[in-house]
Amino acid sequence: MTENPSCHKSFRSILEEARKAPSLRVAVANASDPLVLEGVLEAMQENFIRPVLLGNASIIKDFFSRNPSPVPIEIIETGSDRESAQRAVSLFSDGTVQAILKGHIHTDILLHAFLEKTPLRGRISHVFIAELPSYPKLLFITDAAVNISPDLSTKMSITQNAIDFAILLGVQTPSVAILSATETVNPSIPSTLDAACLAKMSERGQIRGAVIDGPLAFDNAISAESSREKGLKSPVAGIADILVVPDLVSGNILVKNLEYFAGATLAGIVVSSDSVPLVLTSRSDPPRFRLLSTAIAVLAHDLLARKKSGTH
Repeated sequence: MTENPSCHKSFRSILEEARKAPSLRVAVANASDPLVLEGVLEAMQENFIRPVLLGNASIIKDFFSRNPSPVPIEIIETGSDRESAQRAVSLFSDGTVQAILKGHIHTDILLHAFLEKTPLRGRISHVFIAELPSYPKLLFITDAAVNISPDLSTKMSITQNAIDFAILLGVQTPSVAILSATETVNPSIPSTLDAACLAKMSERGQIRGAVIDGPLAFDNAISAESSREKGLKSPVAGIADILVVPDLVSGNILVKNLEYFAGATLAGIVVSSDSVPLVLTSRSDPPRFRLLSTAIAVLAHDLLARKKSGTH
């Protein structure tokens, strides 16, 4: 298979490409937290964003009195997480901002406000992107943040969303591993049945643009040697671009393990069949995570705009 020269194999490549894209006007829902503001400042220094900061105005002003902003900022006083979420969504709905960045706020509060006011054609899902010292390319992991216990139909949408997003970022024909606890179909483990169905749906053209196999255990998906030892023949074994997890809990545990035990650098964004302008990060994520997530949002926004205009 011919390698796509535009495929990003590292965050360094994504940062370099994002620096060429126009900056985004973003609303930061509850920005009144030092970690959030440090990430916002780094993104401004890279000229990725022009922010509207919602939250406790005195805390935000105090931060920028000690850390001068390289670009103009707007601060809107809000008294609660719910108000921050609603105001951020309103700013997006009226065209004041192009994207929403999650600050120190619970994901469900922000998502509820967004979905209540922003009708979408397709189901939304979340993609983590991981850069690992032990893996030769970026690894897309879905869904570990939005859909809690997805049924087969939802997993189909989650898988297609991740494929479309990976292709947008330059992965020519993504290799997709549908994960479970084992590589064999076991009626006692429902996720193996879903995985087998998704693989068959791909064969029948119901999921497009990728090579999909499942069920696969995690080791099969990322280690060709493990698959050989088990005698497993799989077109994606050891070369997976995308890991589709059984549910949010297992995905969240996987991502946190990769971060804390395997030294992964992470970024995360919401995706769907529409362009979803939501950057979701954990409240405890370091500024680097927020910077990378913002860079991906900037790059994706620019690539979609160029695609629509025919210049992609």
